[in-house]
Amino acid sequence: MNATISILFYIKRAKANAQGLAPIFQRITINGRRLDNSTGKFVDPSKWHPEMSKMRGNSEEARLINGHLDNLRTKILIAEKELNKKDIPVNLETLKNMLLGTKERQRLLVPIFEEHNNKIKELLGIEYAPGTYERYQTSLKHTKDFLNWKYNISDIDITKIDHAFITDYEFYLRSVRKCANNTAVKYIKNFNKIIKLCLANDWLDKNPFANYKSKVKEVERVYLSEVEIQNIINKDFKTERLSLVRDIFLFSCFTGLAYIDVKNLTKSHISIGIDGDKWIFKNRQKTDTTSKIPLLPTAQEIINKYSEHPVCKNEKRLLPILSNQKMNAYLKEIADLCEINKDLTFHIARHTFATTITLSNGVPIETVSKMLGHTNLKTTQHYAKILDKKISEDMMILKSKFTSKTQKEKKSSSI
Repeated sequence: MNATISILFYIKRAKANAQGLAPIFQRITINGRRLDNSTGKFVDPSKWHPEMSKMRGNSEEARLINGHLDNLRTKILIAEKELNKKDIPVNLETLKNMLLGTKERQRLLVPIFEEHNNKIKELLGIEYAPGTYERYQTSLKHTKDFLNWKYNISDIDITKIDHAFITDYEFYLRSVRKCANNTAVKYIKNFNKIIKLCLANDWLDKNPFANYKSKVKEVERVYLSEVEIQNIINKDFKTERLSLVRDIFLFSCFTGLAYIDVKNLTKSHISIGIDGDKWIFKNRQKTDTTSKIPLLPTAQEIINKYSEHPVCKNEKRLLPILSNQKMNAYLKEIADLCEINKDLTFHIARHTFATTITLSNGVPIETVSKMLGHTNLKTTQHYAKILDKKISEDMMILKSKFTSKTQKEKKSSSI
């Protein structure tokens, strides 16, 4: 258990009674946390020995009071020993329950997790997005499945969660659930939030994540080149369905807005910016940070094209966007028809805005970060790294050309 426990007896002179006797208090300190209780005894302050934490002398009164204090100390030490014997964490709550004969309240993981998720559900649209609730619900399901897989139980006392539990849970996610590294790390991070909640409520004395380390691997973000964007723009699609999906995808390419933010756009989100031109002012659903984006001509043309569309007029939307699932399915068709050898999804449009549309054209990274609504500049810097790689590849081609040219010149001079 390794709990550091100390016992101190002291008097409160300020609370002396009418006879001038000060009450004796008992202070129990466990791992820096304190509990003060009255012993029910009073003493003349002049007869109290603060260094020895007892009454001075060998009088009958001194023997009775000091004997009482010794009994209290002994009870605490016995209670501590009993807790250790039962493998129960020694803290102020468990010690107090042992002294009073009160059964320790058992706190189970699943109800705590469920209560946390229910609070997120109640705050949907206020503080949390639906995706956040779904992610924690999935995390809860994985946790329940892990408990059954590893321990053949449906729930567990939170005090039984230790470092081994965390590492076994991570192993389960990677091996049984076949989660990729970043997915496994995210589920463990969700679980860590529940543990932090328990720690904040003093339900746990030790953090099982104290010596645990995990690292998210940087994923290379896919984006479209200028040539690929132009191919999509110039392609003549035979169906209205694909033309619509193409246009809304391009709108995202030229605004950087995520699917959910495009879906929620209305005319009220378009206002005149500081330069006198039209801008989009929209709080991102994911982070609730404001994105301020000047409307580029391509994006404005797409808005104009669908201004009279029945869905836009009836549902007061800026664009008649389909479901994310359908958009992604149709984008696969578009990629095939445009001979783009990439797994085209709607979110690639956001990556394309960050790289090909803005950073590649000299827009400062701080400006791009604000338009994307990033809360941290490091998030935007990932796109700059992608461009560094592209610069490196382009320069390798250039070096190859110069090398080839030099070799040709050497051959001609030797002749």
